[in-house]
Amino acid sequence: MTELLLRRATEADLEAITAIYNHSVLTETASWDDEPVTLENRRHWFVGHGRDPYLTLVAEWDGTVVGYAAYGAFRPKAGWALTAEHSLYITPECKGQGIGTQLLTALLEGAAARGIHVMVGVLSADNEASLRLHQRLGFVETARMPQVGKKFGRWLDAVVVQRILDERLRPGDPLPNE
Repeated sequence: MTELLLRRATEADLEAITAIYNHSVLTETASWDDEPVTLENRRHWFVGHGRDPYLTLVAEWDGTVVGYAAYGAFRPKAGWALTAEHSLYITPECKGQGIGTQLLTALLEGAAARGIHVMVGVLSADNEASLRLHQRLGFVETARMPQVGKKFGRWLDAVVVQRILDERLRPGDPLPNE
């Protein structure tokens, strides 16, 4: 494998991001969408995930985007402003090669640098690889919600995980590097 490049996503990456996401929609329970999304849908999504303080990263291998990680608002109210929810998708042929670990690690670093205090993930309980990845990177399970979703003709359980990204005691405290 040649060197993997992690970089901030641009609008030019949206076709690849859409294709990676849609493959997951059709084959996995990582996304609970039932139908593929359009490029216009991903453009709208990118508005909420590609601008500060939010972030979308892509992993590029030999000039091809093979995965992405993003975070955006967890909830739209002011009290949630320092909490974000992330997503992570990798092409099938690149899974198991550490790309997800690299992307999520870089995403967490970027979030912490932008003042995000807590990162949340809502994972499908049957996605054991994602659950292990998050545990390795310091996420803790905070909720397990039985049968809250459906896909492929069956009920899905959700697992909520979170990681605190800094040691600030109060929301107004400066970040560690300030």
